Amino acid sequence: MGTIAVIGSANADLVVQVDRRPAGGETILGSDLVITPGGKGANQAVAAGLLGGDVRFVGAVGADANGDLLRGSLADAGVDVSRLGTADAATGVALIFVTPDGENSIVVAPGANSAVTPAHVAACEPGWATADLVVMQLEVPMATVECVAATCARAGTRFLLNAAPAAVPPSAVLGACDPLVVNRSEALLLLGDDPGSTADPEQLARRLALLGPRSVVLTLGADGALALEADGSVHHQAARRVTAVDTTGAGDAFVGALAVELAAGGTLAAGLARATDVAAVSVQRPGAQSSYPRASEVGRA
Repeated sequence: MGTIAVIGSANADLVVQVDRRPAGGETILGSDLVITPGGKGANQAVAAGLLGGDVRFVGAVGADANGDLLRGSLADAGVDVSRLGTADAATGVALIFVTPDGENSIVVAPGANSAVTPAHVAACEPGWATADLVVMQLEVPMATVECVAATCARAGTRFLLNAAPAAVPPSAVLGACDPLVVNRSEALLLLGDDPGSTADPEQLARRLALLGPRSVVLTLGADGALALEADGSVHHQAARRVTAVDTTGAGDAFVGALAVELAAGGTLAAGLARATDVAAVSVQRPGAQSSYPRASEVGRA
């Protein structure tokens, strides 16, 4: 089994169930507040760890209860947290509103994630640059993403970027990706298209490949996922039909599962199959990390 280094964010998720999203200037009542471990980086690391991946996490939390919560959740999933630093700032927080259809709206206050700087990752480089796969997202400073991508490119280390939250990384970062993982809205932003575009997913993936990544994975929610290989071949993977309870962190579950498959030398097609199954389990349970399955649960939950 290959090693995975996840470099990224760690947040406390502050979750409130609401009947609907409030309009501008409106106040509505929600459920009691629930605090759970989250953050795209930590989520992906936990998802991979629970599936049996050999995972190292590089990030930062505050010296507070939320930081303790995240450190414990990562360790409980079998993730190496020796490179999880403690910053002179509060642990990052995500404010999450979940509606009855399982959809969510999220606002992130980065906090200690801003301390995941190029200097921080450089100090930890011996612990991640030798991994079989390095995974990043965009909830830490873009300069850090650039630093890691450049190091991976020089070392020949496979680099997976989940370009979320939606942003446009520099071309050198995109050129280091194998694969670039995005959902439809993130893809449209990268391409400069209208957010309401209904462009064909395969066409989107081929246009994304022109931006430089060696391979592309496009997640399509209930429509599954699509992968474009370096040789131009395309794999479509249908999603399992399930009733969603909470989609929070489902994309991170997908990335974590994909990372486990790729780090072990698996193909993108096999990675899509595993990742869509894991995401299907995740959306049937509340929360982010709390919804992630172990390997023995995939295919039956």
